[in-house]
Amino acid sequence: MSEILERLVALEKRIKYVFKNKDNLVQAFTHRSYLNENKQFELAHNERLEFLGDAVLELVTTEFLYNTYPDKTEGELTSIRAALVNTVSIAAAGKELGMGEYLLLSKGEAKDTGRARGVILANTFEALVGAIYLDGGYKAAEKFLDHFLLDRVGEIVARSLWQDPKSVLQAKAQEFEGKTPIYKTIRAVGPDHAKTFTVGVHIGDKLVSKGSGPSKQEAEQVAAKSALALKKW
Repeated sequence: MSEILERLVALEKRIKYVFKNKDNLVQAFTHRSYLNENKQFELAHNERLEFLGDAVLELVTTEFLYNTYPDKTEGELTSIRAALVNTVSIAAAGKELGMGEYLLLSKGEAKDTGRARGVILANTFEALVGAIYLDGGYKAAEKFLDHFLLDRVGEIVARSLWQDPKSVLQAKAQEFEGKTPIYKTIRAVGPDHAKTFTVGVHIGDKLVSKGSGPSKQEAEQVAAKSALALKKW
C-alpha cells in the first residue's frame, strides 16, 4: 500500500490538489479487476466514487456553461455539455494528465490499450472528481475541472463539435453545394449480435467518405465526421 501511495502522491503535483485523506486518492484509481487479484487490498474499488464524480462533473459543467453562454438555448447547452463530458473527451483529459500510469488494474486489464482502456480512463477521471469533492468540497472539484476539462469548451463551440456531425454536414453541404448528403450502406459483416456496418456518404453523385460502426447510425456519424474533415468544413 505504501508503494502505491508513494506513486500516486506524485500525481498530486500534476492535478494541483493535495489530498488530506490519501485513501480517497488511492481508491479513485482502484479498478474492480485489481481487487480480484489482490484480495487483501484494504480499500474498495472506485465505482462509488465514479458515481459521485459523474454527478459533480455534470453540475460543475452545467453551471459553467450557463454562466459562460447566456445566449445559448437549453438544447444547445445540453448538446455542448454532452460533447464536453462524453467518454472520449474525459478520457482524453485523463490521458493528458498521465492518469494511465497510476491505474490499479488486473494483469489482464493492464495489457488492454484499446477502447476499453479509454473507458477505464474516463471512469477513473470521474472517480477522481468524486474523490476531490469528498476530500475538499465543491470548490476544490470545480477548480480541478476548471484546470483540466472546462478549457476544452472553447474549441468545442468554435468548431461546432457539440453538434451532431450529420446535422453539421447537411447544413454545410446545402450551404456550399446546394445538395443534401445521402447515406448508403456498403456492407455489414459479422454475426447478428455483433455486426459491423460500413456506410458511405454521398453528396450529389460523389462518394465523399466512409464510416464504420456497430450500428448504421454510428457508422453514418463516423462517415459524416470524416466528410467534414475531408471537405475542411
